[in-house]
Amino acid sequence: MDGRGFDADTWDTLKVWTGACATPHDVDAGAAIFALGDTQNGHPLDWMLPQPVIWRHEDEEFAAVVVQAESHEAEGGEVLEMLGLVLPSGKTAVAFTEDVDEVDAVDPDWIALIEVETAPVDDDLGEDEEAMLAAGEDPDAAWDSDEDPDDAVDEDEVATVHEVRGEADAVHKADRTTDEEIEP
Repeated sequence: MDGRGFDADTWDTLKVWTGACATPHDVDAGAAIFALGDTQNGHPLDWMLPQPVIWRHEDEEFAAVVVQAESHEAEGGEVLEMLGLVLPSGKTAVAFTEDVDEVDAVDPDWIALIEVETAPVDDDLGEDEEAMLAAGEDPDAAWDSDEDPDDAVDEDEVATVHEVRGEADAVHKADRTTDEEIEP
């Protein structure tokens, strides 16, 4: 697909793949998310696309939009109902139908999952600054105008950032003494 993500207002503008099973050429051309080989009796599933869903993957839930839906029969007769998903970030995924829950575009859980995925991350903010912003206060107003906030260091605590899914989204404080090294 085109790598374009979505939000709660733009999900229904995503391109969809319908009418036939996708081929590897369709995937290479960016028109489809997946193409299954070594299967028989492939046909599109009767889904209204695009379709908002909550995708359950590895004990987490993600907002997604189904843009491709196909059924295929594997060699042993097992029926595989597969979905091509677009995530708010524009990344794509392939899922089984049993791993998603269809939702309405106004579903509060789906909207909240989109907001979590698309929320801007400001790696320069500490917990105190984030709390001030959440309270509607200006964190810069707390600093003397002659003092650079980046130069101030709390000698008792140092913020360490844990990387999750390639983005810093959790800041934790670690106690230390002033002469102890902290690894990033």
